[in-house]
Amino acid sequence: MTRLWLTCFSAAICLVPLSAAAASVSGVVQLSTTSRSPGERTRSVEDIVVWLEPLDNTTTLEAQPQHARMLQKDKMFHPHVLPVTVGSTVEFPNADPIFHNAFSNYDGQLFDVALYPPGTSRTVVFRRPGVVRVFCNIHPSMAAIILVLRTRYFAKVNADRSYRISNVPAGQYALSFFDERASGDQSTLQLTVEAGAWETRAPLLQISEAGYVTSPHKNKYGRNYPPDADTYGANGPPK
Repeated sequence: MTRLWLTCFSAAICLVPLSAAAASVSGVVQLSTTSRSPGERTRSVEDIVVWLEPLDNTTTLEAQPQHARMLQKDKMFHPHVLPVTVGSTVEFPNADPIFHNAFSNYDGQLFDVALYPPGTSRTVVFRRPGVVRVFCNIHPSMAAIILVLRTRYFAKVNADRSYRISNVPAGQYALSFFDERASGDQSTLQLTVEAGAWETRAPLLQISEAGYVTSPHKNKYGRNYPPDADTYGANGPPK
């Protein structure tokens, strides 16, 4: 039987069977929203995460742990949405000239790194998949999301509403997404990555944000924030 090979020229020559080459999965998101400012709409698109999970037992998830970072600067978390794989370590460096206290007490993994000063950092290991909603116990305007996935085949959507997931092995996959502004139950899609394919085009991913409404959150003690909480300075909250 004749086999086709891909020859790579760099520092050395490598021979790889074409059937083993992984594909890129690309697609476009179609977003329906309520009327918002252009800035809000762009941020919403770029905070959407798309990922693939195999539907059969022949393709492994290969979810190797990562070391990621969620920076605290200008009283904001950067990035606003951070996708990582299960077992990953996330660092929370404080680049502000004030104290911060990142925590989560929602459905995902609970954690509380406690109050810590400028120029220092804390780390958390995320051991199970889910949506982790992150807040600061000092500043109520600070909010972010860590999306813990069982697969390494994921990507964030670009400003032009396109996305690309690289190095995907052949197989049957479920295409899922996360959008914190999405309303209602929105079904996942299925696609096939053919053996030897270089590019697989995913079906149009339609997401509705029409019913999104912001809601306030409480601090780590389940209490309301003081009215002036966002103005707390270098020494943190009043003792």
